[in-house]
Amino acid sequence: MQANNFILGDYLQRIGFSRDPTSDAEGVRQLMRAQLQSVPFENLDVQAGKIVSLAPEDIVEKIIYRRRGGYCYEVNGLFAMALTALGINYDIIGARPMFYPQRRPKSHMVLLVKIGAERWLCDTGFGSFGLRAPIGLHQRGEIIAQDDESFLLEHNEHGEYVVKARVKGKWLNQFCFDIHPMEWIDFSLPNYYNSTHPDAVFVKQYLVMQQHPNGRTLLSGNLLKKMMGDQEVISEVSPAELNDVLQREFALKL
Repeated sequence: MQANNFILGDYLQRIGFSRDPTSDAEGVRQLMRAQLQSVPFENLDVQAGKIVSLAPEDIVEKIIYRRRGGYCYEVNGLFAMALTALGINYDIIGARPMFYPQRRPKSHMVLLVKIGAERWLCDTGFGSFGLRAPIGLHQRGEIIAQDDESFLLEHNEHGEYVVKARVKGKWLNQFCFDIHPMEWIDFSLPNYYNSTHPDAVFVKQYLVMQQHPNGRTLLSGNLLKKMMGDQEVISEVSPAELNDVLQREFALKL
């Protein structure tokens, strides 16, 4: 994944990464956490009636230079550009969201990063209880603590990997995936669906999420949720308050 206007130094400045990144597993972990805690997941363009552009140069311009966020294709695409610049191998993988009542298409995108003999699941773009750091496929079956949250990687009956998050004492499925690589162009149709279809959650309501070292803040529709471990504080956001909330909580504006 490359873009003509991607400059590694500008990316590192955007995510507040002040040291030289390394190309090992710890370096990838540090880079992923820095992006998660500085670049919000957000669907403001979709809510404005726009189709999200997957042109790599547009992603760079939007997130790095206009200091916006994006949804999975954009933020994971940007992370892939950083990995490419660092000479780190990875595959682009399609994933199936699992918080719907029925089985859904693979409309989510993640990365499988190859470090030595190990493969690490990286995802900077899941808008609910997404990972806070990479998880190794070799860690399947282990409960993995990341800050005050816990995750679990298991196999399901279809032979897919399933990512689970522990939420209020319960293990909840987040998404599943296999290890077969996809091409960037393969996400054109899922992106069009997520940008335009009336049944797509991104079309239905605002979804903005920012991770913090001690939790995450989520705007879902007109509800602002501040979460720390199993603690959650919820408040309503009126239309008149929306822009102030976006600026204050996510450094965004309409």
